[in-house]
Order: sequence, then C-alpha cells, then structure tokens
Amino acid sequence: MLNLFSMFGRSPFALLRTHMERVIACVEEVGPLFEALKAGNIQAIEDLAIKISDLEHKADLAKNEIRNHLPKSLFLPIDRGALLEILECQDEIADHIEDLGLVLTLKPISFKPEFEAIFFKFLDKNLETFEWAKKIIHELDELLESTFGGIEAEKVRSMAHIVAVKEHEADLIQREFSKALFRVDNQLSYSEFHLWEKVCLLVASISNLSEKLANRVRMTLDVK
Repeated sequence: MLNLFSMFGRSPFALLRTHMERVIACVEEVGPLFEALKAGNIQAIEDLAIKISDLEHKADLAKNEIRNHLPKSLFLPIDRGALLEILECQDEIADHIEDLGLVLTLKPISFKPEFEAIFFKFLDKNLETFEWAKKIIHELDELLESTFGGIEAEKVRSMAHIVAVKEHEADLIQREFSKALFRVDNQLSYSEFHLWEKVCLLVASISNLSEKLANRVRMTLDVK
C-alpha cells in the first residue's frame, strides 16, 4: 500500500515517481530479454516474461491505488486530470513491455546476421529515449519548487525537446531495421516475419510513449 497522505505531505509528484520506479523495473528487463533471445535461451525468455508480467502488475497496483485515493479536494500544484494523464502515459510503457515479453514467448524466433546489429542499435535508441523521459519525471520536484517557471521550467522543456529528437532518431533506425527485415523475408516463415514486425512495433512504442509522456509534462508547463 502506498502511504498517499504522507507522500502528498512532501509532494504530489512522489506518487508519479513511485509508479515510475515500477515502470523502470519493467524497462530494465528489456535488454536481458533480447540478450536471452540472441543466445537462443528459451527458458530465460520465459522466465523474464513472467518477471516482467509480475513487475507490470505491481505498476498497475500502484496506478490503481493512486487513481482510487487521489483526493478530489486536495490542492495540487497542477490540475488533477493532468497528473492522472501523466500517470497513464507512464503506465502505457509498462503495458507495452509486458506485451513484448509475451510476444517473445509465442514462438521461437531468432536473429539473422542481416538485421541483428541494426536491431540492437534500434533497441538502444528506444531505451535511451526512455532514459530522458525518466529524467523529466525525476525533475518534477525541482519544477514544483520553482513554481513551474524560471530556469527549471526551461530545463524541463529542453529535456522534452531531447526526448523528441531521440524518438525521431529511433524512427529513422526503425526504417533501417524494417528494410533489413524485408531483405530476408524469404528466409523466414510467415509467422516468424509477423512476430518480428510485432516486436519492432512494441520496441518502437518505448520511444513513442516516452515522447508522449514528455509532451504531457511540457503541456503542463505551457498552461501555467
């Protein structure tokens, strides 16, 4: 159980950080998940998928408790609805990571030399984008202290811009990966090709949702 009232005594953003820590725990398993795939370790993939599902469930519990107990009458430095929207953006990331783990357990697939390197470059860029979005959430208390203005607000806007740049870079690498995948489509069964496409979209969602999260925080600044 989250001690909501004691956390609100410090900052309403403590709630978002608590939930984000659980989202981070999900994202941190993505690298090991694909290292297990690279090694052809099916059991490790299964174990990691179960672990991710458990971590996502814990994130859900935190999200639901925040939603159910967030006082409507409590004075907040930002709109209550905006806080819940930021929470939802974070939760979507955990949801997609869980889906990614599930997809990799549906059928054994393997990397091809033609697209392995570009895939890991794509993966790394998505994880890098998330890292910047995570930093924004960790800056919210400083933003509160500055009453959502001044140097701290500009810092958050700058970080949100970096997230957008990183997401675009991830998009460009995704195109390279897709081209590499199509070049070897004759080496893959229909189901393998379909699964790789699904994996690609789920990995891409990490940077897409990170940008969505960063933009939602930036929108909060713009209405101040």
